[in-house]
Amino acid sequence: MEVIITAKNLTVSDRFRDYVADRAHKVEQLAHRVQNLTIKVTRHDHSRTSGPEDQVELTVFEPGHVIRAEAHASDKFAAFDIALGKLSERLRRANDKRKVHHGRHGSIGTSELTAHDFAELDVRPVDSDVLLGKTNDVESVSEAPDFGESPVVIRRKSFESVPMTVDDALYHMELVGHDFYLFLDIETNKPSVVYRRKGWNYGVISLD
Repeated sequence: MEVIITAKNLTVSDRFRDYVADRAHKVEQLAHRVQNLTIKVTRHDHSRTSGPEDQVELTVFEPGHVIRAEAHASDKFAAFDIALGKLSERLRRANDKRKVHHGRHGSIGTSELTAHDFAELDVRPVDSDVLLGKTNDVESVSEAPDFGESPVVIRRKSFESVPMTVDDALYHMELVGHDFYLFLDIETNKPSVVYRRKGWNYGVISLD
């Protein structure tokens, strides 16, 4: 497995590289035919609030899969450990998914998941008041810091269009830890997006 480390706003020391190398074997044990592990370390300067903070993003590339996790902490070592824990859990889920495929000769269907409110995906419901920003705790409400006007930055990414089912799209969305996933629906041949809704629910948007 190739380990690729990149850094932004800081220098990656040999000590950190050795720290990563000592723990990267865990990814190889859990991953399925892993090609490489990409580690991106970014330092954010929050001098107005809590000072510098390190962000570590871990991405594993397997044939047909991308598994991703990220974390923030006061230093890159702690952030790496947290991100590695998240990544390991997602890799375990991917392995469990493969066992279901091999054991049952097929995945759980969308209609079956819907009938059980997607409980098989182990998604926890969120309080609607939290989602809407409502709270009775006055002390917990704080105004966002004013950073003044800033230019709008639009990042563009392109990915290979791989036809898949809604089930597969939900599975990939869980692996990368996102709230939505863009895919080409194999049943309709239309560009579609699965996304998280309130509670246990998911939604699907398609283009005509």
